[in-house]
Amino acid sequence: MSLRTRLLILVIAAMLVPAILVGLRFAQNRTSEINAALANLAATANDIASDLDEKIQGTAQLHYGLARARDLDTRDKAACSAFLSEVREEYPQFTGILTIDPDGSLFCDSLRTNRSLDLRDRAYFKQALVSRDVVALEPVFGRLTGTSVLQIAYPVQSEAGTLKFILLASFNLRKFAEHHHKRLLAEKDILLVDRKGTVLVTSTGSGWSEPVGASIAGSDLFRFAATPDHAAFREVTDRGGRTQVWAVARSPSTRDAGLYIMVGRSKDGLVAAANRRLYEDMAMLAVASLLLLAGVWILATVSVGRQVGRLATMAKNLGLGDLSARIPPPHPRGELGGLMTLLNDTAESLQQQRAAIADLSQKLSQSQKMEAMGQLTGGVAHDFNNLLTVILGNSEHLADRLAGNKELHRIAGDIVTAAERGSDLTRSLLAFARKQPLRPREIDIAEKVLGMEQFLRRTLGEHVECSFALDSDLWLTSVDPSQLATSLLNLVLNARDAMPEGGKLTVEVRNTSLGESDLDVNGEPRPGDYVMVAVTDTGSGMTTEVASRAFEPFFTTKEVGKGTGLGLSMVYGFAQQSGGLVQMQSEPGQGSVVRLFFPRIATTLNQDLPQAERIVATDGSETILVVEDDDMVRAYVENELRALGYRVIATSNGPAALELLRRPGDIHLLFTDVVMPGGMFGPELARQATALRPELKVLFTSGYSQNPVKAPDGVGDALILTKPFRRQDLAAMLRSALSARSR
Repeated sequence: MSLRTRLLILVIAAMLVPAILVGLRFAQNRTSEINAALANLAATANDIASDLDEKIQGTAQLHYGLARARDLDTRDKAACSAFLSEVREEYPQFTGILTIDPDGSLFCDSLRTNRSLDLRDRAYFKQALVSRDVVALEPVFGRLTGTSVLQIAYPVQSEAGTLKFILLASFNLRKFAEHHHKRLLAEKDILLVDRKGTVLVTSTGSGWSEPVGASIAGSDLFRFAATPDHAAFREVTDRGGRTQVWAVARSPSTRDAGLYIMVGRSKDGLVAAANRRLYEDMAMLAVASLLLLAGVWILATVSVGRQVGRLATMAKNLGLGDLSARIPPPHPRGELGGLMTLLNDTAESLQQQRAAIADLSQKLSQSQKMEAMGQLTGGVAHDFNNLLTVILGNSEHLADRLAGNKELHRIAGDIVTAAERGSDLTRSLLAFARKQPLRPREIDIAEKVLGMEQFLRRTLGEHVECSFALDSDLWLTSVDPSQLATSLLNLVLNARDAMPEGGKLTVEVRNTSLGESDLDVNGEPRPGDYVMVAVTDTGSGMTTEVASRAFEPFFTTKEVGKGTGLGLSMVYGFAQQSGGLVQMQSEPGQGSVVRLFFPRIATTLNQDLPQAERIVATDGSETILVVEDDDMVRAYVENELRALGYRVIATSNGPAALELLRRPGDIHLLFTDVVMPGGMFGPELARQATALRPELKVLFTSGYSQNPVKAPDGVGDALILTKPFRRQDLAAMLRSALSARSR
């Protein structure tokens, strides 16, 4: 065999391993491209759902503003319809905006149809009747237009809390889908289906075979869309033999509204690009290999044995998985040198990919760990706080019983301290997971502002002079400290933006009393005693027209991308929900001042607990129904209540408690856990219990709740005893609940 032939065989053998590696890389790239296309399909569905969520939130903000428009507070049907018609012209995404009387009859609408419609059978109307300050959603075909719409209803209530009317906006789902279909360059099909399986919208010119209004309730595609946490994708073959791959949006809000958003793409089109790329890559590899072999054959008479040996060594190292191996220079000219460079580049590329995969794996592992910890803390907190309740309560008993034995008394005290530290740890975990429920508290606003002083100064920067004027002996108010901090930060940031060249900002907190002549930004008097928080700047100020719209949602004078227009509207909503009000003064070139007023509360922080403890010692004789699913916690609470003098009836679930309430006999207070098995949580039990016994008082207890506890109508404010609790906390909260004013 000639040297030329031998060298050619050696070169072929040396190329075999890198060729296999490169081929595997090409195949891997094809798989990656297909997976990326599938992921893009799911991401597109979720993006559309996210966009719809934003439209719903924007509509809710519009409802919130329209609910306060005086033009709607009229019984002049023509004037009301004319006003809504003008509003609808500014918002073409709605097919119509209308108002519905509490009896379900259509009052006025933006289309000025002057029709009489009975809308009591609509689900959104029924839901809006029982909602408060939230929108009700239902995807339907509009009765006035026949177009598929998402009905967004908002109950408008008077200051007394009675329902005035329901404001309804019909969001055009067909135009919404057409917009996204164009955005996707018609490469993907969009399908909107309601919870009954009725097709609401399909993409124009798509390959989807079922028309609008048809039902797909019994199809595999609908079962895939309606089943939560199902497979990420589903292949569906239609009657014409056309196979499509579908992804469904997993947005909780749209699913709760009964709307399924699906995005599909032809399976052939999905893999065609990846196949084409694979064929091109393999062809390029084949051409390069042929050129290299031809060059080796021509130069076979040259002494290339050493170079072939270097190539063979390199190929062997790559075959063993050593991607750090390289052919060191100098490289010969011609094909052999090019092959060495190609092998080095291939090894470098593969090594970079390995490093990238390792880095991505580490980041994915960290992300999964953080997500798992966030999901774990909620469940752990509930059970852990139940255990801590038993440990803390029983250790207090041990400490009392062992007062004469110093050593054992100290050990019992250490158990109490350890349980309290465990409670602090649980709260820290919940805060980390962002699942700690926020509630208004009785606070000293000046103390809260003082704690933010350094942070606000750093936020303003050195070009703005900042001063604080905080009165002493401020009245107590009941506000959410976190929302107060956010509102103050929004006001300070707006003031800073109004002073780009520098200026002076003053934060003032003081007591004040408002009279009938003191009006809020809506022009309404709100007389009473308040704690005022004022932010004053020497910035550019606002014209009267701009100031009159400053608190409107999405209204902003900043450049695109520099502001959302939601800062002041959030401040306004927070003050209103806290029972307070907002005032603003501004003139061009003279700066602005925004004042927040929070109502004074009569009680003080250091009077509640002693008073509750004193009442417990003398008046603990009522009958208490305890509902707790944890056996140890229930036994501990029974013993504590009997020790406090109460008569106790205990059960482990809501249905059993309701059965006891239906029987004759005095029961003065329902003491129930919030989260319980069996499908009936504490708030629902309280609602049914107070319906059976209107005079029944309610006290909740919870170690953790995913959502804030909301008392049922008529119960008043929800009193919650957080686990773990000490004996005096239990006694104080019981007396507070039993002493509450009857409904």
